[in-house]
Amino acid sequence: MADSFSFTLNPGQYDAAIVDLDGTMVDTMGDFVVALNRMLADIAPAGRAAAALDADTVSRMVGKGSEHLVQSVLAHVRTLPGAALPALAAEAVYAQAYVSYQQHYAAVNGLHSNLYPGVLDGLRALQQAGLKLACLTNKPAAFARVLLAQKGLDGFFSQVFGGDSFERKKPDPLPLLKTCAALGTAPGRTLMIGDSSNDAQAARAAGCPVLLVTYGYNHGQPVRGVDADGFVDSLAALLEN
Repeated sequence: MADSFSFTLNPGQYDAAIVDLDGTMVDTMGDFVVALNRMLADIAPAGRAAAALDADTVSRMVGKGSEHLVQSVLAHVRTLPGAALPALAAEAVYAQAYVSYQQHYAAVNGLHSNLYPGVLDGLRALQQAGLKLACLTNKPAAFARVLLAQKGLDGFFSQVFGGDSFERKKPDPLPLLKTCAALGTAPGRTLMIGDSSNDAQAARAAGCPVLLVTYGYNHGQPVRGVDADGFVDSLAALLEN
């Protein structure tokens, strides 16, 4: 396990970088919270106040795709006293909630989110080092492309893949292996940059080196406890190498 000073972007060491989106390049927690609370309001029984989620609660649930997020929120709400969920089978509640969430997230995508400091400088450093760049996220690909364009990041990436682009999501290695194939690079020469154990586990299994940022979500757990090749407090630190 490496510390924040041990990572060096050596020229010629890598051919490409795969960069995560939520929690790595963009702080999207505000979008998640708004969309999820609107979803809960939609499915609350008539005359019942919907449960309200805060950022701390949601941060422990994001990172494994929209389906997992909605399922986790519903499971959390069921633990609350007087849970305001429809008196339907769990599968029916999930189906209703998922459609609502997708609609609300599409409406707010990017409106309550911000670039993390140093992201633009870090991406420029990767480009200047001659690396091909791909964005790989568990967010649906359509949402990812809209968000990248809104934040002025779309021009950095030759490939953008989401949680619905392949048969499986991170932490499975398949998305990384498929992204390497699309980039035409070997996994061992393709750096994974992310914010969570999902990214690190997928990278390890795929044979990619992995760098983690310290400011992301990581399911609410300390990121420095994750097995990675290095940690940075800002992607701008790549300029210092």
